[in-house]
Amino acid sequence: MGRRPPGNELLYAARISKGWFSQEAAAAGISTAGQRVLASRGFQVNVRTYRRWEAPAPPWPRPDHASALRAAFDRGPEALGFVARGGPAVLAPVVTIGGAGTGAVDSYGTDDFDTEDQHGPVNRRQALRTVGTAALGGLPWLDASPVAAQGGARIGRDEIEELRATALDLDAIDQRFGGDLLWRSARAQLLRVHDLIDHATYGEQAGRELHDIAGQLTTSLGWFCYDAERQTEARVYFSEALNTAVLSGNDPLATRTLANMARQSVDLGKPREAVRYARIAQAHAAEWSAPPRVAALLAIREAQGYGRLGNETACAAAIRRAWQAFGRGTTERDPDWVRFLNEAELVCLEGMCRLDLGHYRQAVRLLERSAQLQHIAHSRNRGMCLARLSYAALQDRDVDRTVAAAQESLRLIEGGMASARNKRQLSLVREKLTAHQALAEVRETTERLAVYTA
Repeated sequence: MGRRPPGNELLYAARISKGWFSQEAAAAGISTAGQRVLASRGFQVNVRTYRRWEAPAPPWPRPDHASALRAAFDRGPEALGFVARGGPAVLAPVVTIGGAGTGAVDSYGTDDFDTEDQHGPVNRRQALRTVGTAALGGLPWLDASPVAAQGGARIGRDEIEELRATALDLDAIDQRFGGDLLWRSARAQLLRVHDLIDHATYGEQAGRELHDIAGQLTTSLGWFCYDAERQTEARVYFSEALNTAVLSGNDPLATRTLANMARQSVDLGKPREAVRYARIAQAHAAEWSAPPRVAALLAIREAQGYGRLGNETACAAAIRRAWQAFGRGTTERDPDWVRFLNEAELVCLEGMCRLDLGHYRQAVRLLERSAQLQHIAHSRNRGMCLARLSYAALQDRDVDRTVAAAQESLRLIEGGMASARNKRQLSLVREKLTAHQALAEVRETTERLAVYTA
């Protein structure tokens, strides 16, 4: 899937700050606000109108729509990215989200599926960094029963776009907050898509896209379960996604799923399996002439398997291939699921390989650099990097650096990042720190760690 040009980033970020993770939910919320302020029960903003508002160069809203937008977001159209004829939009900040673990927006971005409503997927992740844990408590696509009978429903382009955008949102929220908050919501959404496949009315093209969305949701759900330390369920969903990919000849889905399986296998103590999955993924990637960034991901997954095996030569060779592929840059063909692999992430993954090989000082240097480079939109990955840095520093007998990295990772958890994987890694740090309890700072840190990892 290619990179899309930016659209109305301010409106997108504003709806995310309200906890409206789908355009359908935003249209409903604005309609409710409009009915209240206009004293008209019949007032309605349909999703097609809202979609035009999030598109590039959105049309100026008519007066009743402007009133509804102002009531819904507590600001006028100019501050929501609409441009009056003859003047630029006002780049006003979005209001903060109420509740714990929230903060003000200072970066905006969107992405979507339609040609008149296309936005950059990397920027979407920047906007999603503003979503607090309070907002994630009731994801809007769960308002209706996900397995309600869909008989008679007709699936067209609008519905496909909405489903695909929701799948992308789930992946983006995972990067910020981790899988603990998402696996239940993703499972409900997957059930909804399967129900549509079984009972709705749609054409051949829509049917293919529904099955593709179901496959992407399935492998995402496997990843969320993996991050939530629900490893058995994760393997079930990965296997289901891989079966779907093989049966449908969907090589990109097979590539993504096998890359996920390789990563999980390392954590499960099955490094030979990880190397095998990475190599099979490379064969699938060749079938669709995958772009360099995908090759980089698969090479570093292979390197992680070799690192856990202790095969230094093979690990180093795979790391070199990963960096060579990464150096060829991004392309318009990069799928959304590989966009997380920025420089900070690749540095972190190399650092993890060095840690597994026992190269503690080199691991510390790499992991520290990664933590400094990583964007807040990837807080889960940054938290994992800090936890690994803390462990590597302890192995390198640097207690001060161990404590500092552990405390920084804890701050991310206290700010709403929920990854059971990260907490498990920190629990290893806590166990190793018991040998240094004579130090007051160590005692304080282990007590804080115990709150989240005991």
